Amino acid sequence: MELLEVTEGSTVELDRVLFIADGDKMTVGTPIVEGAKVLATSKGDDRAKKVTVFKYKNKTRYIKKRGHRQPYTSLSIDQILEPGAAPAKAAPVKRVRRTKSEVTESGT
Repeated sequence: MELLEVTEGSTVELDRVLFIADGDKMTVGTPIVEGAKVLATSKGDDRAKKVTVFKYKNKTRYIKKRGHRQPYTSLSIDQILEPGAAPAKAAPVKRVRRTKSEVTESGT
C-alpha cells in the first residue's frame, strides 16, 4: 500500500472496500461497499525495487536517465468486516515456554 504515517505494529482501519468474497458469497461495491472495513496491522515501511526511466531520441544526442523507488507500507490483514458486522476480539497469544530438559536435549 502507499506510504502511511503509522508506526510499525499499530492497527490500521481501511474503510474503502471495493469487493468482498467469502466462498460462493460475493459483494461488489458501486464503487465501494458501504459499511465494510478491513482491519490490518502495519509491518513497517520499505521501498520498492528501482524503476529506470530512460528517454532517448535518435540522431539528436538526447539521453535522459533517471531512477525511482516508490515508498510503501507493508500491511498484514487481520479481519475483513462485512457491512454491519462487529469486529471479533483476537484471542490472546499464549507463549509456550520450554522446560530445561527440552533445552539440554536439543543441544541449544
